[in-house]
Amino acid sequence: MKYAITLLAAGMLTACGGAKQDVTTSQDVTVTTEQRQQLNYPTTRKGEIVDTYFDTTVADPYRWLEDDRSSETEAWVKAQNDVTFSYLKNIPFRDEVRAKLEKSWNFERVGAPFKEGDYQYFYKNDGLQNQFVLYRQKDGGEAEIFLDPNSFSEDGTTSLADIEFSGDGSLAAYAISEGGSDWRKIIIINAKTKEQLEPVLVDVKFSGISWVGNDGFFYSSYDKPEGSELSAMTDQHKLYYHKLGTAQSADKVVFGGTAEQKHRYVGASVTEDDRYLLVSAAVSTSGNKLFLKDLTKENSGFVTVLDHTDSDTDLLDNDGDKLYLVTNLNAPNRKVVVTSAAKPTPDNWQELIPETENVLRISKGAGYLFANYMVDAIAKVKQYDYSGKLVRDIELPGIGSAGGFSGKKDAQQLYYSFANYTTPSSIYAFSPQSGESELYNSPKIEFNPENYTSEQVFYTSKDGTKVPMIISYKKGLKKDSSNPTILYGYGGFNVSLTPSFSVANAVWMEMGGVYAVANLRGGGEYGKAWHNAGIQQQKQNVFDDFISAAEYLQQQNYTSAGKLAIRGGSNGGLLVGAAMTQRPELFKVALPAVGVLDMLRYHTFTAGAGWAYDYGTAEQSPEMFQYLKGYSPVHNVQQGVTYPATMVTTADHDDRVVPAHSFKFAAELQDKATKVNPQLIRIDVNAGHGAGMPVSMIIDQAADIFSFTLYNMGYQQLPE
Repeated sequence: MKYAITLLAAGMLTACGGAKQDVTTSQDVTVTTEQRQQLNYPTTRKGEIVDTYFDTTVADPYRWLEDDRSSETEAWVKAQNDVTFSYLKNIPFRDEVRAKLEKSWNFERVGAPFKEGDYQYFYKNDGLQNQFVLYRQKDGGEAEIFLDPNSFSEDGTTSLADIEFSGDGSLAAYAISEGGSDWRKIIIINAKTKEQLEPVLVDVKFSGISWVGNDGFFYSSYDKPEGSELSAMTDQHKLYYHKLGTAQSADKVVFGGTAEQKHRYVGASVTEDDRYLLVSAAVSTSGNKLFLKDLTKENSGFVTVLDHTDSDTDLLDNDGDKLYLVTNLNAPNRKVVVTSAAKPTPDNWQELIPETENVLRISKGAGYLFANYMVDAIAKVKQYDYSGKLVRDIELPGIGSAGGFSGKKDAQQLYYSFANYTTPSSIYAFSPQSGESELYNSPKIEFNPENYTSEQVFYTSKDGTKVPMIISYKKGLKKDSSNPTILYGYGGFNVSLTPSFSVANAVWMEMGGVYAVANLRGGGEYGKAWHNAGIQQQKQNVFDDFISAAEYLQQQNYTSAGKLAIRGGSNGGLLVGAAMTQRPELFKVALPAVGVLDMLRYHTFTAGAGWAYDYGTAEQSPEMFQYLKGYSPVHNVQQGVTYPATMVTTADHDDRVVPAHSFKFAAELQDKATKVNPQLIRIDVNAGHGAGMPVSMIIDQAADIFSFTLYNMGYQQLPE
């Protein structure tokens, strides 16, 4: 089983270095409504680079900002941050917002326990600790600290990215991320004594840790690229086996070392009984091949389970030579099938849990399977045995999202989390025999869910498609178009936005704000068909869905154009960038975070080429080039247009969506937009795409985003 800690956080960027003579900053930053147009931005040099796509030339004047190692880029980052933070510090209620966030964040949070060897482990944060601490206890005794990531670095920017225990729990390997980077280090310890056993494994990326007994484990990585490790392309992913007691240099390539095995993403999964290795190989973020290796037979080769990438298929479990797979092959909403290791190909698959009209997520534990269905983005959970027989429908605490229901086969008790937009996440203990749930831990947060409400609506997009949206706010809200509102979306990569609780968003609602989440096409809320309706030359559907959500909120008088902000991160940053350049008059504030904003060059950085299933590439065809150019935010900023007040957020160690996207977009906005609204970029230092960000940074960023938003909606003091 894999236990990783995931913290929801927005991405940030780092600034370095000293100023260069061609970069200037204003020392006269003003923020009043009347004077805001006088804000002076750093000078951004325009280069002469022009690219040609299918006989069409495209200028790329800010190409130099792609060089994250140059002193000129460092100076530009510092200059931009100087202007941005000078602006923010003059917002009269910024400190008050931060204080509200810090006070609300300061409560104990405890994760679900899990058993490894003789110990029960759990994560806990006392309140304002930058990183969750991993504790353990034995036989109900006193809990002790097992790993404290807060000790990994002074500023809390080194995080625990993953930890995996060997089969008997006596050994552990854990991965750390430094400064938010996707590059990891793996440290191997004796779980009993916590003693490090051998030198650190380095240069690991996009990898799990899959143990085989106590002998060693599989992990994945790329060859370190030439040039910048934070932006240069990574292409051929390789699966390695590390045998304990040997040097990393001796680790053997198990898969991915040949031209025939070249894939962008290669992952490994070892069955709980250590019998089989399943290798997933993919060229993009959608679709994978699958290969099987019998670990009980020396020098056994790989058997092909799937030789194409037309589906997403993964190992769920095994029972001897029976393999349980979850797949969307000929089942867009996913199903569970069973087959034998001797004949694992699709023509031998037998349906165990059939596809339904709702999207399936599946977990296993205590000898059962748990089917977690999304019904209009809301969880419904069913318990099955391994013969496919329905045991029961599980009664959840309410309407929201449930996660967990996983553990080892011999577990006597399982745990799950439950939350929605107005209910903080609580942990429940679940008895798989009786089906009864019991509250295990509820956070002691100063937030009363009874004072807030969420409603799900279905609005009509441009082409007539019905799209769900959940709108959350404080009870007693008047629909008089005056409410400050944040509309959030993602709309890509088969990702589903299900109800979740956020301390920051709770503070936003406490301040009188409306928080709306639209379940756009491109996501996974309604299965593969919903995903495919928002990819490549259907991508405009996603933007239309988002724009229609904004129009609905205004038509129904939740808010108005002067009180509406749009927010999204990563692919959601693209969403915000496209919406604000297509319909600038519809929004007052735009908040694109760590966004994919240069659609002609996104695939030339790190693992960006893996996103081609969703986006297509500019080299693919003349039609695809024109389509991408038609909505690419960097290429659609027009001279003399009044764009919403914009604060782009990114981070210097973001090697998922490199900050050059955000740099270029900010430069275009500052050069071409009218001076009615500010066009700023906030770049956090020693941070990445978001995962593992310390709590102090999360609070700082949220305070700045909310303050910037409300200030540009016209507030001189916080709304009540």
